[in-house]
Amino acid sequence: MNGDGQPRRPSVADIEAEIERLGRARAFRTAAWGAVKALIVVAAVSILLSTLWAPTFRVYGESMLPTLRDGELVVAFRQGGFERGDIVAFHYSNKILLKRVIAVAGEWVDISEDGVVSVDGEALDEPYAPEKALGECDLPLPYQVPDGRWFVMGDRRLTSADSRSSAIGTVSGEQIIGRVALRVWPLNAFGFVE
Repeated sequence: MNGDGQPRRPSVADIEAEIERLGRARAFRTAAWGAVKALIVVAAVSILLSTLWAPTFRVYGESMLPTLRDGELVVAFRQGGFERGDIVAFHYSNKILLKRVIAVAGEWVDISEDGVVSVDGEALDEPYAPEKALGECDLPLPYQVPDGRWFVMGDRRLTSADSRSSAIGTVSGEQIIGRVALRVWPLNAFGFVE
């Protein structure tokens, strides 16, 4: 209000200041909406990639000690041609198991009473399995891996349920989700899985 009781007319400077304020507010809303859209796209792409190309799994249990520990998060990459030594994630009885490939189709697996694993008559060097054990084995040994299948075992041989048990048996290509290649949690253990 001015001195006459009339509303004060804004000055040119007041109008310019208000136009600038409205422009900043509009720019902020535009930037915020752009950021929200970018986050939605990044989340959608991340979900798509993790579902189709690189699914992430939490390790449960201790069958892969000392390589993988309970509670760690690992990423598996979908690919074919799994080789001896690869850790694979596969479907088994509404669960996802993580085990190491020991032998591929056509190879003969034998395990001695003291837990030494041989493939095609040659004992494997297994630094990832410090404690050797025959474990729960009800397969007739030596055992030939059928076509299109992989013989897998956990690194903790005494307690791991794996291909040595006829309940699990060898793993087919349809069961395998991918090769476990990267540990992403905990951060202090981030890196490639061997």
